[in-house]
Amino acid sequence: MAEQPTLESPRLILRPFVVADAPTVQRLAGERAVADTTMNVPHPYPDGAAEEWIATHRPAFDRGESAVFAMVLRQTGALVGAMGLVLRPDFERAELGYWVGQPYWGRGYCTEAARVVVAFGFCHMGLNRIYAWHLARNPASGRVMEKVGMAYEGCARQHVIKWDRHEDLVLRGLLRSEWKAQQPE
Repeated sequence: MAEQPTLESPRLILRPFVVADAPTVQRLAGERAVADTTMNVPHPYPDGAAEEWIATHRPAFDRGESAVFAMVLRQTGALVGAMGLVLRPDFERAELGYWVGQPYWGRGYCTEAARVVVAFGFCHMGLNRIYAWHLARNPASGRVMEKVGMAYEGCARQHVIKWDRHEDLVLRGLLRSEWKAQQPE
């Protein structure tokens, strides 16, 4: 398969992760506040886990299973988070997932990156549907999904357990036809 592309937005470069990113991943994703609002980020973040996670990206992209991007500030090169698609090409769909380091919250980086990754999914990966889940107690994540056009599809009550607490998950989704209708002519 071809190399995973690098994507760009006005303030961000979305590129494949490299091993040199591992210490920053461990520091940012390892913050309790970040892990608390995600399903797949451990806390405390174990030594070596970031390197292991990054090492999975290229093989998974080559197998058509995922595309994970480092969200990097265009001006400074600072890594601010991760954005990716877990692909199901057999169903022409993908799940959008992301995390952003706490120092970068509230600046619109996640929404900016999501718009670019959603466009990549529909235009270059041939997807028909992109969906995402967020913890009901994390409305900021839901707002990112809303801003990229994802419609509310339901709430799975007490669907998961996070840190010994049953959590509701909210599902949002977007179809390629809906996304196309939202694009400027």
